[in-house]
Amino acid sequence: MAKINQHQREFASVAEKERGELGKRPDWLKVKLPSGENYTDVRNLMRRQKLNTVCEEAKCPNIAECWNHRTATFMILGDTCTRSCGFCNVKVGLPTDLDLEEPRRVVDAIKQLNLRHAVITSVNRDELEDGGASIFKECVRLLREEKPDCTVEILIPDFKGEEKAFEIIMQYPPDILNHNLETVKRLYHAVRPQAKYERSLNLIKWFKSKRLKTKSGIMVGIGETTNEVLDLMKDLYSHGCEIMTIGQYLQPSKQHLPVDRFVTPEEFRMYKAEGLKMGFKVVESSPLVRSSYHADQHANL
Repeated sequence: MAKINQHQREFASVAEKERGELGKRPDWLKVKLPSGENYTDVRNLMRRQKLNTVCEEAKCPNIAECWNHRTATFMILGDTCTRSCGFCNVKVGLPTDLDLEEPRRVVDAIKQLNLRHAVITSVNRDELEDGGASIFKECVRLLREEKPDCTVEILIPDFKGEEKAFEIIMQYPPDILNHNLETVKRLYHAVRPQAKYERSLNLIKWFKSKRLKTKSGIMVGIGETTNEVLDLMKDLYSHGCEIMTIGQYLQPSKQHLPVDRFVTPEEFRMYKAEGLKMGFKVVESSPLVRSSYHADQHANL
């Protein structure tokens, strides 16, 4: 579980005072409890293969829908992150040794699920020289070799902006390169204290220059304004982003940054319309959207 720092704590305190009491979640944010045969099969497979999924670690509200369609977002490089983002439910600490057999287990699981599109993300591993890029590369290499009919999207960290890590990724490039901006520039120090807004934008630009299909996502309802979201969308598009996801921020626990507001479905529809006007190929924008929502539909655009 992330522990928010002093700046984040001060930000959260001000936000709590300004927003008042939000009360219960609106109806558009209510989801059914996970259940079903396919859901159980996917969960059991992940346990057998000793794999982590962002679906579970991030408490994704779409886990029931996705797992019942036998899809999941694999989270590699362990379950412990070296960064302390104020919104994220993944635990923070000193990671364990690098698991070089992890790519093999990921690909075996993809084959058992018979996926047509796989999404692979990770924690941040800032203590590694390449940030874990070589493990991403090996996952894609094995998948291309053993299940060439499966397209792949990788949702990568920023690798501290190191082009050497980017070049490792490009040795076996994915079908979609995803890197989330997460929030507007003004809130970066509170929401993503070890990240940089411009660094993430430049990452998108770098991979777009290599002719990759690029994607990014943000959450809203964490303290941003509508105009700041629209400015962020313009920044993403001008740096080569083609696909965008926008969803409601939901506080994982009381130790995380608070929800500022519940953004209405109407506002989400407005963001989608404006994004398409800007030139994005796809804008997935609604309260329950997360980074890999409908990801299989984006691969063949």
